[in-house]
Amino acid sequence: MAETQFDVAVIGGGPGGYVCAIRAARLGKKTALVESRELGGTCLNRGCIPTKTLLHTAELYAEMKNHGKELGIMTENLSVDYAALADRRDRIIARLRKGIESLVKGRRITILRGNAVLTGSRSFRTEEGEYTAQNIVIATGSEPAAVPVPGADRPEVINSDAVLAARTLPESVVIIGGGVIGVEFAVLFASLGRKVTIIEMLPHILNTMDESIRETQTKILKKMGVEIHTGARLLEILAGGRCVYEERGLRQEVSGGAVIMAAGRRPATGALGLEAAGVAVEKGFVTVDGCLRTNVPGIYAIGDVTGKAQLAHAASAQGLAAAANIAGKETEMRYDSIPACVYTNPEIASVGMTEARIKEAGLPYNTGMFPAAANGRSLIMGDSSGFVKLLTHRDTGEILGAHIMAKRATDMIGEIALAMRAEATVEELADTVHAHPSLSEMIMEAAHDAEGLCCHKP
Repeated sequence: MAETQFDVAVIGGGPGGYVCAIRAARLGKKTALVESRELGGTCLNRGCIPTKTLLHTAELYAEMKNHGKELGIMTENLSVDYAALADRRDRIIARLRKGIESLVKGRRITILRGNAVLTGSRSFRTEEGEYTAQNIVIATGSEPAAVPVPGADRPEVINSDAVLAARTLPESVVIIGGGVIGVEFAVLFASLGRKVTIIEMLPHILNTMDESIRETQTKILKKMGVEIHTGARLLEILAGGRCVYEERGLRQEVSGGAVIMAAGRRPATGALGLEAAGVAVEKGFVTVDGCLRTNVPGIYAIGDVTGKAQLAHAASAQGLAAAANIAGKETEMRYDSIPACVYTNPEIASVGMTEARIKEAGLPYNTGMFPAAANGRSLIMGDSSGFVKLLTHRDTGEILGAHIMAKRATDMIGEIALAMRAEATVEELADTVHAHPSLSEMIMEAAHDAEGLCCHKP
């Protein structure tokens, strides 16, 4: 007879859910993991992994096309077989998904296939039966949001899921939204030689990022041939991918072979039955405290559905914290040292406060900047546009924020996140000897610059 009673039931098998289930099982809890689709969630199957797989090839192609001769590589008749790239994307996804399934089964976690609907504070049902659990963790994630304008349901209008499942490339694209998703898609298509237009309602692309990052990224995109319209409101989508928008009071139009909705994501809670369990929500997001507890004892929520930080690595961290709290360890989440990454070329990575937020808070601060153009390893790798920017407290030396635009920025940001978590000072960061030649030297040099002592800054 199938098991129907559990210590912990995690609803959703994404990067938060499956990690939470594995940790709960390791802590001795009889655990179930409920998932209606593939394990790995959006990140693995329809988000992070497929996007970065496509971007990796796009980066290599653009580098060989634009700089191959300079690098000493002859690249006549260079082309991209997008169907072959799609096959590689699918193989990587399948391999990672198989790995997750093996990890979950190896911990003797019961996998329940289907859509879970809460029927009470400690009970739920799927298409296959009724179940109870002393603790329930909601990890249902998010789904692409659409802009509610006439024509948004036309066949040429697609979301991120469709982009990442495609096996062919449109000749041109109009991207609605200039956030992380929209900008990554812009880099992908522009690198592969497609005409790209971004329509963004806010004043800037990457609007929540530090001003130095978004200004530099705007210049890079325009140099790639991307047409950017900010402060622009989409009005309607007509046949043939014709997008009508208003910019600075003028009604304008641009068309593309595909119109990509990249206007953010919304919590996936619609059919979960939160009302039956009495779980409180705010603007669709499940409300939680610092320990990931909802207002209902025994029910937790993690990941995108909480609206705290819509990042796969944040969801995993929340999953670990929720499992620890269920086991009685009283672990509270910290969001101030969680990095955010954008896989452009060069990459972008940030952690902590932006300069604008520091000014708003009235904190005394120093800025340390070091350009990629002055770093040997960056020049070897073909990057002269990037930089490392450190923001530090003028009186205490505390690292308030860091913003990196450079090759492998998403790998480098972990050093600063650790320094912030450990409450290291900028002096300690500056005194840490970094390998030469390396990209990470830019962090050390920026720390020296924050102290006014940089030797290598032009």
